[in-house]
Order: sequence, then structure tokens, then C-alpha cells
Amino acid sequence: MKAAVCRAFNSPLSIEEVTLAEPGDGELTVAIAAVAICHSDIAFIDDKWGGTLPAVYGHEAAGVVTHSRSARFATGDRVIVTLIRSCGHCPCCERGLETSCDGRYEERPTPIAGSAGEPIVQGMFCGAFAQAVKVHESQVFRAPDTMPLDVASLLACGVITGVGSVTNTANLAPGDTAVVVGAGGVGLNVIQGAALRGASRIIAVDISEDKLATARAFGATHGVLADAQDVAANIRSFTAGRGADYVFVSVGAPGAFATAPDYLASGGAMVIVGMTGVTDEVSYMPVTLASMNQRFLGSTMGQTVLARDLPPLFEHYAAGRLKLDELISNRYSFDEINAALASTRAGIAGRNVVIVDEALVPAVATEN
Repeated sequence: MKAAVCRAFNSPLSIEEVTLAEPGDGELTVAIAAVAICHSDIAFIDDKWGGTLPAVYGHEAAGVVTHSRSARFATGDRVIVTLIRSCGHCPCCERGLETSCDGRYEERPTPIAGSAGEPIVQGMFCGAFAQAVKVHESQVFRAPDTMPLDVASLLACGVITGVGSVTNTANLAPGDTAVVVGAGGVGLNVIQGAALRGASRIIAVDISEDKLATARAFGATHGVLADAQDVAANIRSFTAGRGADYVFVSVGAPGAFATAPDYLASGGAMVIVGMTGVTDEVSYMPVTLASMNQRFLGSTMGQTVLARDLPPLFEHYAAGRLKLDELISNRYSFDEINAALASTRAGIAGRNVVIVDEALVPAVATEN
């Protein structure tokens, strides 16, 4: 099969012939129909998070099962493929924190090998910048027959990360106020999650007027330019002088995390959704947090439990309450994956989707 291999950081991926191991017990092989580009993939490719090369990244995907050794899935099943790999029995899994599974980081041999037989790292347990993946059964969930697989791929990361940060991590209540820093692919889904939960004010903060306009189309009630003279004052003017009950930081810029607490009301919480580089640091004053009863909440993949969280999202999409088609900025062929990555790096796209197998997404043509 073909895969887009990262052999040098900060360099274009090379499309190569590789081999994929057969699935073991509880595993399955999925032919990838479409894979979306996430900034986490770019963080690895650009050496912001380290790692071993060569590697195949990509983790926001959907496709069709071609070989199953799982009692839960059969050949021909249309599935969403995620990086959420859970053992089901560790303390975190038993508490519903499958995204923090204690068992998922156990050493496992990579299933991908190059043409000379050399091991190629399966990035983020997926390696979905490829024509097929071998994954654990906990990493997949059936997609509705009525949902195109390019659209379904978005539910593997960007959507569940954004919506889940609102519904699971923050447990935002109707009437609460929310600030969303960053109106990109994840931020738009934070906004959608806040709207679905009935937030009274949803204030988007971004450096781009165009993105603020898009944020309003996805449910934001107000927009503030990040380079405005006093962002915090603008936010307080929309929240009766209090600040926000929740501030969701959906970008990876350290500066955004440094200023976000200024937007919080007393008793509020900052939700850490975006991921900085591994060496980035931000300073805070504990006395302020303590005296104002404020909290910082980490949110990996929206603390998603696939079986619990995906069915309601399917229903919201079918009813027109959750925008998915509108999230896709451009579609690219597999040979154009480096162009898709470049567009995402430039910050001009909501979500770029690479169509790996056009036969599995028959109604869609590339449109970049």
C-alpha cells in the first residue's frame, strides 16, 4: 500500500510503498477513505513534539473495514478511526477517562514497514496518512450509512475535541458565558458545543476578521480581534463586567494561554484545548487563582468516550444542529497531501480533507 512518510522533520512527506502487518486479536484493518489534516500532525512533522523517524502520521480518518479480528466489527463496516486507544480496565478507563488510558502507551511493535523492511513509526496509534491502517477495536466506531466518509472523518478528532471540551471537560450549563480563543477547526467546534449547550454569550477571539465572521456562522454571538487594544475589556463589556464563566483556548500559542486568565470571571475556568510545543512554558500567579476560585482544566480529545459521545453528534448532524460539511475548507487528492498540510499551516483553512480513496467517497471531487 501507499503511505505519506515523514523521513525528515520540517520537510515534505514522501509517498512510498510500505507494508502493513495483519491484525491480531481485537484488531482490524481499515481501508482509509478520507483523512483530515489536524495541527497535531503538523506539530509532529515540524518537530515541535519530538519523536522518532521515519513515521506515518494522520489520525482524523474514516474508512471501511477490510479485515477484522474483532467480535465488534465486520468486513464492510464503515467506521471512524481515532487515536483514542483504551484498555477498558485501568483506573482512568473505569472512570470514563479513556483519553487518559494508563495502558495505551505500552510498547508495541509498529505495524508499518518500509520497502527495505525497516520499521516505520505508526504515529499516534493510527498512521492514517496511508491507504490503510491496522488499529485496535477501541479506536473505531461505526459511521452512519447516510454520512459521507469525508465528513465522518472530522468526528475522529476536531469535532469531538472541540465539542467534548464543552460537554465533558467543562460541563457548561445553559446560560453560562464562554470565550473561545481561536476560531480554527477545533475552535469552531468549541463554539458549536457551547451553542448546543445553550450558552448565553459565546465570544470568539481571533486575529482574523474572516475567521470571526465564520465563528458567528457557527454560533458565536460576539467577536473580538485578538490584537485589539484591550481584549479583556471588550469581553467584560459583553458579560456585564464579569468576564466569562469559561475560556476555551483552542490554539497552541503560549501567548494565548498567558492572557486567557484575564478573561475569566470569579469562579471561572480556563479549559486547555490547544497543545503548545513541549518546551513552551507560561507563568501564572497562584494567589489570583486561589482568591478568585478559578480553575485550569486540561482537555485531551475532549475527554471523549466514543460510545457515549458520538451517537448524539450523529443525531445533531442529521437534524441540522451540528455543522460538519461546512467545516471542510478544501478537499485534496492523496498525491496532494503536502499542499493540504501547507494550507493548514498557513491558518487559512477550517479543515482540509485528503481523499485517499475516491471510490469510497464517490460523490466528492477534489476542489482545492
